[in-house]
Amino acid sequence: MHSLESLLAIMPFPEIDPVLIQIGPLAIHWYGLAYVAGIVLGWRYAVLMTRRPPLWRNGTPAVTAEQMDDFLLWAAAGIVGGGRIGYILFYDFPAVAANPLRAFEIWNGGMSFHGGLIGTLIAMLLFAKKRDILPWSLFDLVCAVVPIGLFFGRIANFINGELWGRLSSAPWAVIFPTGGPFPRHPSQLYEAALEGILLLTVIAIAIFRFGALKRPALVSGIFATGYAISRIFVEFFREPDAQLGYLAFGWLTMGMLLSLPMLLAGLWALYRGLSTPREPVKAGA
Repeated sequence: MHSLESLLAIMPFPEIDPVLIQIGPLAIHWYGLAYVAGIVLGWRYAVLMTRRPPLWRNGTPAVTAEQMDDFLLWAAAGIVGGGRIGYILFYDFPAVAANPLRAFEIWNGGMSFHGGLIGTLIAMLLFAKKRDILPWSLFDLVCAVVPIGLFFGRIANFINGELWGRLSSAPWAVIFPTGGPFPRHPSQLYEAALEGILLLTVIAIAIFRFGALKRPALVSGIFATGYAISRIFVEFFREPDAQLGYLAFGWLTMGMLLSLPMLLAGLWALYRGLSTPREPVKAGA
């Protein structure tokens, strides 16, 4: 058995500077780059699907490539605005209420996924109404690409040494610079694997192999259900936010609590999508 000293020596945090490039006062952080990469790659993937008529009901895309181009800025505003507001409301409200300027101090806590989801949902509803798009089809298209952003975001969390996991003796545990002297679960990487790679793969198979976009709400249901289950699972390994701790029972966290309504909504969307008959692809398509 390794002694504590040898255990600490073989599991240091990888030395990755959170700042990718700095030119004078201008600094490009991995975290900001992750948002840009997630949004841009997600947009290009969505455009690719709009240009594949056989993926859609009756061979007619419910959303056009041009509409996705226009929606890009709406999505970015929803993600960033909703993510920040959500973090303040769900995780840091007492501190912000006492000092409103703290709302702009992004180094004191950053973004909330659930807040970003709500912000993006509002943006989608407004955009769909303005452009006369079936909301469920826009939801499905956006949900199909969200795991790309989740993957990059969780990798950036790991690079920043934030949102680390609980104490662990696992051989892959990591000592984070801000997490004390003991090894912890790299819960950011667990989330990157489950919410990012696995969920993206499952949704892609559902779309390209089983025609999920032909059944409005189905992709949204797969995403919401898959994300909620993944997040609740990882919360058992992730250290809760210090200002909140455990909410009840010695194990319930805010991440779990926020994921429960999402799980119920996802199951309902799955039922709705599966209840919609899948129309056959047109001959010759």
